Amino acid sequence: MAHSLEAMATENPTLENASMQTRTVAGIGMSLLAVGLLVIFYLTYDPNEVAKPEPDSAAPSADAPVMPGTPEEVQAFLEQYNATYKALWARAEGAKFNAGADITPAHTRAVIATDRALGNFVGSTAVIDKLKLYRDRIDLTEVQDRQIEAAWQEAAHYPATLPAVVNRLISTEAVLNDSLYAYNFRLALPGQEPRTVTPNEIADLLVSSRDLAERQAIWESSKAIGPKLKDGLVELQDLRNQTAREMGYSSFFGLEVADYGLKSAEMIALMDELIAGIMPLYQQLHCWVKHKLAARYEVPVPERIPAHWLGNRWAQEWPGIVEGVNLDAMLTDADPKWLVEQGERFYMSLGFDPLPANFWSRSDLYELPSNATRSKNTHASAWHVDLDQDVRALMSIKSDFSWFQTTHHELGHIYYYLAYSRDEVPPILRRGANRAFHEGVGSLIELAASQVPYLQQVELMSADDTPDEISWLLNQALTGGVVYLPFACGTMTHWEHDLYENDLPRHQYNTRWWQYAAQYQGIEPPTTRDESFCDPATKTHIIDDPAQYYDYALSTVMLHQFHRYISRDILKQDVRAANYYGNKSVGMYLDSVLRLGATRDWSQVMREATGEELSSEAMLEYFAPLQAWLEEQNAGRVVGF
Repeated sequence: MAHSLEAMATENPTLENASMQTRTVAGIGMSLLAVGLLVIFYLTYDPNEVAKPEPDSAAPSADAPVMPGTPEEVQAFLEQYNATYKALWARAEGAKFNAGADITPAHTRAVIATDRALGNFVGSTAVIDKLKLYRDRIDLTEVQDRQIEAAWQEAAHYPATLPAVVNRLISTEAVLNDSLYAYNFRLALPGQEPRTVTPNEIADLLVSSRDLAERQAIWESSKAIGPKLKDGLVELQDLRNQTAREMGYSSFFGLEVADYGLKSAEMIALMDELIAGIMPLYQQLHCWVKHKLAARYEVPVPERIPAHWLGNRWAQEWPGIVEGVNLDAMLTDADPKWLVEQGERFYMSLGFDPLPANFWSRSDLYELPSNATRSKNTHASAWHVDLDQDVRALMSIKSDFSWFQTTHHELGHIYYYLAYSRDEVPPILRRGANRAFHEGVGSLIELAASQVPYLQQVELMSADDTPDEISWLLNQALTGGVVYLPFACGTMTHWEHDLYENDLPRHQYNTRWWQYAAQYQGIEPPTTRDESFCDPATKTHIIDDPAQYYDYALSTVMLHQFHRYISRDILKQDVRAANYYGNKSVGMYLDSVLRLGATRDWSQVMREATGEELSSEAMLEYFAPLQAWLEEQNAGRVVGF
């Protein structure tokens, strides 16, 4: 079936000369309806895992003529667009999920074919011509206007004026994704024969090993995929920029930040503002950690922390440093399925419905056994396959605290999907108020799942086993937002900005990456990393979900603002010991935000939901006791890098 889809895609029928029915909706255009025939054709491809979408009752009837140039024509166009978009999205997203769960050439071909079908529609000249007529009209409703702008951004990813570029982009992305996720990591520890290791094993070893030579070998093995991806990344840089600039954006980075109503320079300024706010706390934490680790490894204290000293291969979190806080021990005897079931119970306790039955039957949730005959994408993700009730997760859950948090996080995305999957929200707007809102909701519940009262209530921690507050905050800072923001706002976002906005040349890829890691994170590689390496390409979202890492940065700030409001105004509890579990008022509050989708301006939603503008103040308030403690510990030390 996947082979036939690929064959269909290679025919690449143009929208302009497709056969049509004689009765059409006036003003929508002959070409647009022709795409509907293409949709019907693609709907005949129906993998078992993908539910065929129901017909959209809102689609306009061919017997309902409307006058050209009127608001009625705009609405007729949008209804037809949404019906077609929803159907093609389901095909494409279902194919991508299958390809992530089982990486095979056939599944890759299906991804390419269905992505081309979606691209042929959203980027068609018929659609673009209509959008040009409707953009910036003053007689549209807010929901209509937001649909038009969302459709324009979709078109900018697949403009029909560059068909060869779009086709090449789709196929290159699919192939590189497979190369990244199907890669077999090989580890050669000192004095041992090389062996294959999984990403989970790399993570575990970087937390547990106390031998620096061993740690360096582990860290370097995690970077071996980079050189193999570099040529493809160079090609993606060019292809992505071509499509975005064709539609009037400054670069591909500029296209992606348009989701926030910002320009590239404005997003970079916002990132710099957030880094400046968190840096006094981060520098204190950095100073304390490098002294702690230098003592552990019995070496002199460096100015910057060598990357292989840390428990994460990108240094985006620093686990395994706080002694006496062994969170994994709480879950040693837990079944991995229990982690998902408890995540569901958390949301149900707030008043949300149980997960749909198809979530359990269609998701791929657990780590593959060592003798598995398939490879899968091991990066945790949530999926809204049909922009309705077909929701899934792709994870590699095992029984540790990191996966306990991650499971709560991914289910946050799932419940967000379900909340806005309602008739009042058009399919093109079934997304977060902005992308950071989606991450923020997931991360908010991840934080809530880390609060001591909740862990005690679900009996992962005994009632008399209350940890030391500073140790607990220290662990949260090291594995959460304090360490994460300099990586996300600084290294990732600035590097991707340069890649696209400044057309960073390939001979500066690795050099620029380590310049930013030094500047923003105070991190350096264990040895010189020249341009024969491509360390940024080893980070998942450089290849997929590109130029969007500020989403995660902004979500980290937003989640603390939401958390402070919930703790202070709803629960009347301390922000560092708040327990959402079982509180229906918290659920109603969250649902009031989630159900809007992208029908409202995100900054307005933020103000209404929290009473304040975007600010790192709530995050700094949360960690205030930790900062005071760190300043005492670091007295007399040189703080900074």
